[in-house]
Amino acid sequence: MHDPLVSFPGYALRRAANTTAAELAGRLAPLGLRQSDVSLLLLVEANPGTTSSALGRQLDIQRANMVPILKRLEDAGLIARAPIDGKSQGLALTDAGVAKLAEGRKVIDRFETELLQRVPAEHRAHLLPALNAIWR
Repeated sequence: MHDPLVSFPGYALRRAANTTAAELAGRLAPLGLRQSDVSLLLLVEANPGTTSSALGRQLDIQRANMVPILKRLEDAGLIARAPIDGKSQGLALTDAGVAKLAEGRKVIDRFETELLQRVPAEHRAHLLPALNAIWR
């Protein structure tokens, strides 16, 4: 079948995003992690004491959607809250969170390496700057 849709960059980007998200989800599932979980853990590791609202803004996740993600990570013992001031609570990785993130990072690093290998070598250096230019 002739597919005229592949000539549209937005369509190709959506298909690529859906395909890679599904692949990564399948690789993270045996660890009991979702892509959103690892994203949050990575940001908390890089920004100890950050708040859930700051994380939500960074990841463009609405507060109503952040609550169950954070609850799941807290219930799993991967993150903990600590008071910052009288009103706010900061997030930090627990020891179990550090260990689980290390497992997740191995999966992601392998996935990212394999993903870049699919891109012709002459385009690899341009891929990430081009993608970032679209959404930043």
